[in-house]
Amino acid sequence: MSWETYTTSSEEETIALGEKLARRLPVKAAVVLSGELGTGKTTLAKGIVKGLGAAEPEEVSSPTFTLIHEYGNPVRVYHVDLYRLDEPRQVATLGLEEIFEREAVVLVEWGEKFPRFMPEERIVVRLEVEGDRRTIRFEGQRLPSRERE
Repeated sequence: MSWETYTTSSEEETIALGEKLARRLPVKAAVVLSGELGTGKTTLAKGIVKGLGAAEPEEVSSPTFTLIHEYGNPVRVYHVDLYRLDEPRQVATLGLEEIFEREAVVLVEWGEKFPRFMPEERIVVRLEVEGDRRTIRFEGQRLPSRERE
């Protein structure tokens, strides 16, 4: 069941929504970005990373081949992509448990493929595309309505 739903019509709007979400995230959070290829998961991640002051959007790319990118100094954001992984044993070698324990925001694309590796307390962001519009639904752990100071 979703607790917030947004619609965006451009990459810029999706990045801006990510920035807005970032201001509401706790210092330690797990965010599963769920949706088909091309729905804007990495674009939303760009906004979240920017909103957390960890990197500029043009510095953020999909970790499809490297599997994990780190942003910030000290690291404040981990961006994980499980798309290319097929088996639980592959995920087990990444050290996600340790990463989820750190005081950081962990963004996981395709985390729904391996739910047993995701923390119980997490935010799930479901992205869907219809035409030139993205529908973005937030589910799971609720965020405070006010922004960080």
